Amino acid sequence: MTEQQQIPFGGQAVIEGVMIRGPRTMTIAVRGPDGQIITKSEVTASPGATALRRVPYLRGILILGDTLSLGIRSLYWSARAAAGKPDEKISRGEVAVSAVTLTAAAAAFIGGPVVLTNWVGRASGSGLAEVGAEGLLRIGLLLGYIGFVGRLPEVQRVFAYHGAEHRAVHAHEHGRALTVDNVRAFPNEHPRCGTAFLLTVGVASLGIFAALGTPPIWERIAERVILTPVIAALAYEFVRASQAWDNHPLLRFLQKPNLWLQKMTTRDPDDAQIEVAIAAMTGAIAAEAALPAVAPAPALAEVDVEADEA
Repeated sequence: MTEQQQIPFGGQAVIEGVMIRGPRTMTIAVRGPDGQIITKSEVTASPGATALRRVPYLRGILILGDTLSLGIRSLYWSARAAAGKPDEKISRGEVAVSAVTLTAAAAAFIGGPVVLTNWVGRASGSGLAEVGAEGLLRIGLLLGYIGFVGRLPEVQRVFAYHGAEHRAVHAHEHGRALTVDNVRAFPNEHPRCGTAFLLTVGVASLGIFAALGTPPIWERIAERVILTPVIAALAYEFVRASQAWDNHPLLRFLQKPNLWLQKMTTRDPDDAQIEVAIAAMTGAIAAEAALPAVAPAPALAEVDVEADEA
């Protein structure tokens, strides 16, 4: 594997385009209204932040925060670029709306199932049944939401760009030249996908919260809020391990639900969408190569670096 292939790249689909990020940069490529591809690259992390992202378990929380922040910025910029206004700035109002929306979504995903299944324990006389119902409802909300929005034509285009993003990352990781034919040869699913990460969080939460029992409801909600970042860190390490040891039979078996879920969040991209993903991948590689190399901190010298979410 070449030095360039060892650089961890991930990304996400955006409006009419793809964002690819490396350890210290990101590149967004969008198909503009005139049919041309518009790209934007920027530095996203300092050397110090990159070193912290080598620390197991801590890196999962840091990368989750980065992913949310950069993902929202990328979506706003891509919407402007797709409309032919790439230089228009993001307003504070839009940032506020995003913050409120994310907070509400997190509250619904974390606390909602606790409240909605509180009656199960009383009806069944079983705390385990109550926590089990809570976990299954949380996973059901995730699957239901993906299934619902996936029917919208606009979202289906985003899902096709999601598939193009995964294929471009696959092609780079396998050392293939970034051409449309080479990228198309790879699958839409990628073991490091953010969707896979969310499902892993949901399943892990079910087991961990079941072990905590059923204290009073407000205490349970507090436990969920406090422990969800910890569970997210564990889930991130699992997703990383799934790729690092992707030939291990047990990990390949445990990966299957995550890869299955991606069939809901990806679509087969067309050639034009793959071209955009290639532009993002090429720009991200160039952006990382343009930065000076960073020597690892002595205390972290033996910590291996794997890839971010794809």
